[in-house]
Amino acid sequence: MPEKRYFCGCVRKHRSLLFFELKIMAKYFPTLQAINRAKLTINEVLSGTPLAENLNLSEQFQARVMLKREDLQLVRSYKIRGAFNKIRSLSPEQLKNGIVCASAGNHAQGVAYSSYKLGTQAKIYMPTTTPKQKIKQVQMFGREFVEIVLCGDTYDQASAEALKDCEQNGKTFIHPFDDPLIIEGQATVALEIIQDSTCQIDYLFVPIGGGGLIAGVGSYFKQVSPNTKIIGVEPAGAPSMSASLKKGELVKLENIDKFVDGAAVQRVGELPFQICQEIIDDVVLVPEGRICTKILELYNRDAIVVEPAGALSIAALDYYADKIKGKNVVCIVSGSNNDITRTEEIKERSMLFEGLKHYFMIRFPQRAGALRDFLDNVLGPNDDITHFEYSKKTNREKGPAFVGIELSDKKDLEGLLLRMTEHGFVYEYINDKPDLFQYLI
Repeated sequence: MPEKRYFCGCVRKHRSLLFFELKIMAKYFPTLQAINRAKLTINEVLSGTPLAENLNLSEQFQARVMLKREDLQLVRSYKIRGAFNKIRSLSPEQLKNGIVCASAGNHAQGVAYSSYKLGTQAKIYMPTTTPKQKIKQVQMFGREFVEIVLCGDTYDQASAEALKDCEQNGKTFIHPFDDPLIIEGQATVALEIIQDSTCQIDYLFVPIGGGGLIAGVGSYFKQVSPNTKIIGVEPAGAPSMSASLKKGELVKLENIDKFVDGAAVQRVGELPFQICQEIIDDVVLVPEGRICTKILELYNRDAIVVEPAGALSIAALDYYADKIKGKNVVCIVSGSNNDITRTEEIKERSMLFEGLKHYFMIRFPQRAGALRDFLDNVLGPNDDITHFEYSKKTNREKGPAFVGIELSDKKDLEGLLLRMTEHGFVYEYINDKPDLFQYLI
């Protein structure tokens, strides 16, 4: 077996067990005993989720691709595991004083349901960008035991307010990922994967937000199945773990794309980062547009409904297609709390990424028949105008129109541009002008 760091970086080939024992005491690392204890704790309220082979993905990648369906959890994400494990450990006095958390949605639902089951009051801080569907779910799971406060644009801003509340009112903060009991609770996902698998797992793809899931799952695998490759997956617009691993220290990103709300954090947790330095084999960054494409594919091909973060691990397979051929692969589907009102945005982002949707500012001659000329001589037989805004200017020879065109094949773009030039339509391509694009679209 090639030399590989695992067990908190303390065990290397040819090194002594004594050295391992000394180092393991100096740095936190989830033990098998702690993870097993967490499993017994969460069994009070949860049953395991299925590990099932996906035939479409297996055929597409010529591998055995299995999905760990955390989207089928009671609260439709794995977050209930860590939340209940942590809250169940609190003293009667702490439960009486109440708890506080910050979350973009899924951790909040886990905390809400746990507070309801254990009869403790929870104050939940959520970013103002959180989908309405998740906010309603939090209220539904917590019922009269939760109070929701919307503040800030990101998790980090909401978290700062939540921590301030704890300091002022003596409540217990339930961190979504930077806490040993949270990490150990999430690690029970790995325990179930190992128990349910009938083969040696070669690759495990795990979504990364704050890092609690991959820290827990990865630590369990490195102790029980050390030859399994642990591949973390982040949205390209919020690569906080990737940036931290490259620099060798925690990095806070100033600007992130918040679209993948369940995995968009500016800074990963300190404990998860320490663990991930030792257990992650690679991190894949997936563009938000690719994630949207995968969401649509999963729904259309497999009738699986996932949120953006839930599609991360599966979207990463495209970037590992050659390596996983003939291998046993597990993807953790982390959640399915998707707001149906986001469907149009998901479709739009997907088509833009796939090169099927293009926007132009076109200067039409202000004469009768100009639009007909465009339709007859410029638009291809399989092209479709999906957006058109035009205002006639009485004192100009040409009037600008904002036009969105959908193609059936991305290769058709070259011909479309050529025909516009040949027929005298002056245009400006908007897709590659991000500031103008965001303003108009």
